[in-house]
Amino acid sequence: MAAYTLATDAPEADGTLEWDETTLVVVHARSGTTTGLGYTYGALETAAYIRGHLAPVATGRSVWDVPGANEAMARAVRNDGRPGLVAGAISAVDVALWDLKARVLGLPLTRLLGQARSQVPVYGSGGFTTYDERQQDRQLRHWVEEQGIPRVKIKIGESWGSAERRDRERIARARASIGDTTELYVDANGGYTVKQAVRAASWLGDHGVTWFEEPVSSDDLEGLARIRSAIDVDVAAGEYGYTLAYFGQMLRAGAVDCLQADATRCGGLTVWLRAAALAEAFGLHISGHCAPHVHAAAAASVPNLRHLEWFHDHVRLESRWFDGTLDPKGGHITPGADGAPGHGLTLRAADAEPHRTG
Repeated sequence: MAAYTLATDAPEADGTLEWDETTLVVVHARSGTTTGLGYTYGALETAAYIRGHLAPVATGRSVWDVPGANEAMARAVRNDGRPGLVAGAISAVDVALWDLKARVLGLPLTRLLGQARSQVPVYGSGGFTTYDERQQDRQLRHWVEEQGIPRVKIKIGESWGSAERRDRERIARARASIGDTTELYVDANGGYTVKQAVRAASWLGDHGVTWFEEPVSSDDLEGLARIRSAIDVDVAAGEYGYTLAYFGQMLRAGAVDCLQADATRCGGLTVWLRAAALAEAFGLHISGHCAPHVHAAAAASVPNLRHLEWFHDHVRLESRWFDGTLDPKGGHITPGADGAPGHGLTLRAADAEPHRTG
């Protein structure tokens, strides 16, 4: 277990948070001479928690029984509080165990899980509220014109929704940058109030926005449901779901048009796949939140996938520190195409080690 921290390439913020670095927590799981790799994004203390609390639970279990290891970890953390850091720790171990199982079998993870599709759609994600006009335009044009990604997302809800005029201006500029045929998404990160989000829908519609992510806090399921029933734009949320029960509550509340889940937070690929099945039972799509290379093989295995988030920070870090990263040109990735075992990623220790923080 180790943590590595990379400074962002510019100051970043969304509607409710500012940051200037990204921390990757890496887990290696071994069986004989074979090693699996998993990771999460979060506090560097996650590595210490894995080392002290989860490694003893997972060690010695059968390499074939990943769901069993996941359940054992979930039970072991009962008194520590699962949501947040602990869930991220479980997720990193779970991903490493799935990768290990596939590598022991000599199979791409896509083969082990089975595929419902060969190509996984992605959307470009960034557009931070700290960007000026030039930065935003350059990033959007890179995705659309250079990589051919036909769907992109920017952050709005700046300063807890108090900069609505600038939100509107940035959305108009985003539409001008990407043209009329590219899908435009926005993410308020819970920065708006319910009524503010409903009012915003009119000017989102003016610019062809089709995806409104976390218009209010994802803990406000009633508020999300009220917004969803009042607007035409699809409402999405779920990235802060740390348990399957939370996703069930969100779906029963009628809070979203598309469920988001993050395999680096919710309990790994084991729980992400269950969340996808739960969404399908409600007739909804699932979208993978951030960490696109963690999600790629699982996303290819579910029939109700909408897309994965090609998130600027994580893509930048993963391309710098991992071999085996995927190419999003044309708006999709193709996991497992090269036949590499597991999820296909290996950590370039020489590149990552100078950034080790834990």
